[in-house]
Amino acid sequence: MTLAAPDPTRSVPLPLREQADVRDRWLTQRLLDVLPGLMDRAGIDLWLVIGREYNEDPVLATLLPATWLSARRRTILVLHRSDDGVTAAAASRYPVGQFLPAWSPDDAPELPSEDAQWAVVRRIVAQAEPRSIGIDVSEAFALADGLSHTEHRLLVDALGPYADRLVSAEDLVVGWLETRLPEEIRALHALNRLVHAVIAEAYSPAALTPGTTTALDLAWWIRQRFHDLGVEPWFQPTVSLQRAGVPLVEERGILLPAVPYDAVIEPGDLVHCDVGLSSLGLRTDTQRNGYVLRPGEADAPAGLREALHVGNRMQDLTTAALAVGRTGNEVLATARSAAAAEGIDADVYSHPVGFHGHGAGPAIGLWDEQDGVPGAGDYPVHADTVYALELAVRRPVPEWGGQCVRMGLEQGIALTGDGVEYLDGRQTELILIPGG
Repeated sequence: MTLAAPDPTRSVPLPLREQADVRDRWLTQRLLDVLPGLMDRAGIDLWLVIGREYNEDPVLATLLPATWLSARRRTILVLHRSDDGVTAAAASRYPVGQFLPAWSPDDAPELPSEDAQWAVVRRIVAQAEPRSIGIDVSEAFALADGLSHTEHRLLVDALGPYADRLVSAEDLVVGWLETRLPEEIRALHALNRLVHAVIAEAYSPAALTPGTTTALDLAWWIRQRFHDLGVEPWFQPTVSLQRAGVPLVEERGILLPAVPYDAVIEPGDLVHCDVGLSSLGLRTDTQRNGYVLRPGEADAPAGLREALHVGNRMQDLTTAALAVGRTGNEVLATARSAAAAEGIDADVYSHPVGFHGHGAGPAIGLWDEQDGVPGAGDYPVHADTVYALELAVRRPVPEWGGQCVRMGLEQGIALTGDGVEYLDGRQTELILIPGG
């Protein structure tokens, strides 16, 4: 039976069977349309991705069929760039989706299966005669450093003289992980829409009763809500509070909220959440802020509203700096310089997001590295990529006696040939929570 291709932008989450169909279709399209150009850009003729069951290279999961939840025994994927595109073959005990089967244990029954499997890799390499053989080793990017010590040793032994052609596939891996298809970006709009809806529900009487609900209760409610909707978080949701009379405290060089994580949420509190979900093999990462109204209040204090608006301005300055060809460190320096010129006290710590929540690609600051990130921050920005635009500003609030608040914002954005687009929009007003 042939299934009609489902539309992941119609509604999320899709049933698991439909998700698998979408993911496999995306993989085929990525192998055909994305990978050849990335291999050319990285100068790699043949790419080897190798992993063993439960010790997988993190890239392997992005190349396997959706029904494969891990590698099987030892799985070796061989991707060869030729004039006709990329030939994708698998030296694996079991068939690997759309990869051409290059080996079966029955091919050479006189040899131990491990020896026979590596002999096939040597034969493919000898036939392809690549100038460069990319392997997943990297100092700068953990996600590009998935080839284990043992597999590296066995590969070198198997390749013999061809081992001299081994090079780091770092740029190719990062490109593969960070580049998004247009349909993937449309799906991320839908996934971010779901996140925003869950946060809005969490900041309502459906989940939050001031004077009773704790910040920890609300964090667990969000996680349970995701689960009930058929998606899972890729990290434990967090909820933090700021309130008048409880100033920020310095921790590891940064000012952070001092209200305990399990404190009861009260009227007058600024409520902040940080959540991310997983679906269709993709991730989201979002922060949003709400204010619990005091009796008689119809809006949040003007100082809190202004802090959010300054945070939006800092988003504008950062997205204006996010230009193709600039490194992450250059984007960071440009945004922070623009902020200083406008008197904005801010930190920027944005990051790629896609197959992984903290994805491979240019690091645009870390919360504790505001002068640049060695290695990952030196990687350039490319088009057709997605980021979590994450930053924080600090502002005094007159209504709180001049007490400083930290307004943390995080929002998915896509960078395409048309510029930056917010995934399902950004927060420009505080979510108002009834105070009971």
